[in-house]
Amino acid sequence: MSHPKAILALSKISIKPGTTKRDSLTITRRLLRYFCAYRKAIHDERRALRRKAAKLRQFEPFTKLSADTLEQQAESYGAEQLATIRPVLRSVGESLLHDRDGYMAALGFDGVCDVLNVNTMEREQARLDGMNDLAGLVFVHNLEDSASHRGEDFKRGPLFEACFAAMGHFIRTAPEGTLPDPFGPDGPLYGAPVRMVQPDGTVTIKRPDLTVHDASGSRVVKR
Repeated sequence: MSHPKAILALSKISIKPGTTKRDSLTITRRLLRYFCAYRKAIHDERRALRRKAAKLRQFEPFTKLSADTLEQQAESYGAEQLATIRPVLRSVGESLLHDRDGYMAALGFDGVCDVLNVNTMEREQARLDGMNDLAGLVFVHNLEDSASHRGEDFKRGPLFEACFAAMGHFIRTAPEGTLPDPFGPDGPLYGAPVRMVQPDGTVTIKRPDLTVHDASGSRVVKR
């Protein structure tokens, strides 16, 4: 099945009545995996065309026209598809960073870790560190699929890719000189715990103050 057909099929499944939160998160992972694979295939083809153009450049001026044509093809190949994929990844990533679908509340820490394929050791360490949010598991500490990539320093799952796209857009679109703290009240990671290494080498978890006051002055704790 081609990437577009697989994406369409999974999208139809995701909107069926009775879809559970576990099913929804699983489908989201699979959808994002297809989107990322589709994007990779486009970039791979673009790189292949540019390599061919680079080889032709060695024989210029006789091959200049052919090399220019290949580079133009590389620039335009899959442009429409990428223009569709990018906002999808960004939108899903923003939703995941804030857990707008309430996966943690519905599935609990272990339930989310099961769906994300987080290995036992890193899961327990995350629990000891007090990590209890989706952004922390997926993006800050990138534990997604750690059971399949145990011991690897570099691991990037489909949910991470979506969050990475959202964060990249957040950074690119911030006015020059006014980039807010991503962990601050206006940032996409507001509410996520941050590991702080103390001078003596100990590690503590810094959590934001989510206490605010309403117009009447009453204390309100944001969740």
